[in-house]
Amino acid sequence: MYEDQTYEAILSRMLDRVPGDLDKREGSIIYDALSPAAAELAQAYADLEVNLRLFSAQTSSGAYLELRTADYGVTRKPATKAQRMGQFFGQNDSPLDVALGSRFSIEQVNYQTIQRISIGQYVLECEIAGSIGNQKAGTLLPINYINGLVRAELIDILVPGADTETDDNLRQRYLQRVRQPATSGNAAQYRQWALEVAGVGDAKVFPLWAGSGSVKLVIVDAGKQPATSILVDDVSDYIETVRPIGAAVTVVSAAAKEIGVSAVVTLAAGYAIQGVTDAFRAALGSYLQDTAFASTYISYAKVGTILLSTPGVLDYTNLTVNGGSVNVALADEEIPVLETVGLGV
Repeated sequence: MYEDQTYEAILSRMLDRVPGDLDKREGSIIYDALSPAAAELAQAYADLEVNLRLFSAQTSSGAYLELRTADYGVTRKPATKAQRMGQFFGQNDSPLDVALGSRFSIEQVNYQTIQRISIGQYVLECEIAGSIGNQKAGTLLPINYINGLVRAELIDILVPGADTETDDNLRQRYLQRVRQPATSGNAAQYRQWALEVAGVGDAKVFPLWAGSGSVKLVIVDAGKQPATSILVDDVSDYIETVRPIGAAVTVVSAAAKEIGVSAVVTLAAGYAIQGVTDAFRAALGSYLQDTAFASTYISYAKVGTILLSTPGVLDYTNLTVNGGSVNVALADEEIPVLETVGLGV
């Protein structure tokens, strides 16, 4: 808005106000007196431009975005801790109970037992908030001595840990709040309630799915993957505290639609097939995440575009998605989950 308010433009206007019979050439007393003021005014206009951008939710970021969204009751979600399944064994691989609060480590990430599921099976919570708690699996090492413990394993993710909400996600929730007002238990409000639960990445609402007063809520986790039973229960419990009287709400996880992609690629010099496959898999996974609840199909053409834009890929042939060369349809409660990627040369 103030791009034209440059130092040169401001100084020129100031000099134009000085009578022509006075010396206002560069190096004159008048020029040297006005030049610092013009520089300060140009900086003030630049700061004003920045402030205008920070004021708008569309262009704001960081703490300024939080100030904007807080006016509508939308606050940034903090990082949450992952909860994992742990198994503990004694002699002869017999299940072994351990004390709640026992601490274990795997590759410098620590967990502690917070709930007993059954003999030898516990819920472990990562001591560090964020997605780092989702990444490791395998043998756990006890931080303190545990009598009788022979082997400990970290296995399934029960509730995925989530990093601090990004600006883009916070902005998206804010825009949804102001553009789709949530009132009186409408569909927008049920989605809003679901997104308020830590660990929920998105939700889809089906009003009147089983008759009058019924609502079905389909959710995914923060990684846009099918939700665990624990996360489903958390959302269900929270909805029960805020739903309108008389509403019968059913919360379920989205169903996974496995996606497999294969192709023959022509590689650029200096690239290896494994590195190209890894890069393509990451880009394709990001596309599938963006598609969850946002599209009714996986675009065959889009997959081809992603493959062709992968560094190291010059061309491809025989591209198939789930064994075919057409779009892959998604049912109402399905989300795409990347299963296999097979690239050959």
